[in-house]
Amino acid sequence: MQKQILKNKNQIVILGILVTFLIAIRFLEDKIFYDPFLSFFKSEFQNELLPNYNTRKLFLNFFFRYTLNSAISVAIIQFLFNNRQLTRLSVLLYIILFVVLIVLFAIELYFFKDYMLLFYTRRFLIQPLLLILFIPAFYYQKLNP
Repeated sequence: MQKQILKNKNQIVILGILVTFLIAIRFLEDKIFYDPFLSFFKSEFQNELLPNYNTRKLFLNFFFRYTLNSAISVAIIQFLFNNRQLTRLSVLLYIILFVVLIVLFAIELYFFKDYMLLFYTRRFLIQPLLLILFIPAFYYQKLNP
């Protein structure tokens, strides 16, 4: 009984550390990553022009941030479900969704002037929102095999 309680405490601590990493990425985003859209989307952006940006640097930083968030999210999924198939599936989904989202972001950035669409696509690239979708989906799958 004591071993099980200790194991659960250790699991909660590890899960807490992983979630803390995600929170730290969010709070340090303006210091760690290049993203001129951070301040742009905090303002009244609907009638303004997009800020100047370095395309290569912007996309590399999106890739870096998405990779960090995805790696931590995959670790959380592996930790919660302890299922290699779900972990592999989540890695594959993260890769596919990154390609789709970054292409969509580029198209929106260069060809459309709908800033709300750009805002939400960027949000999926820079925040671990997919984790919030994957955990309930994988839990439901676990309950209904």
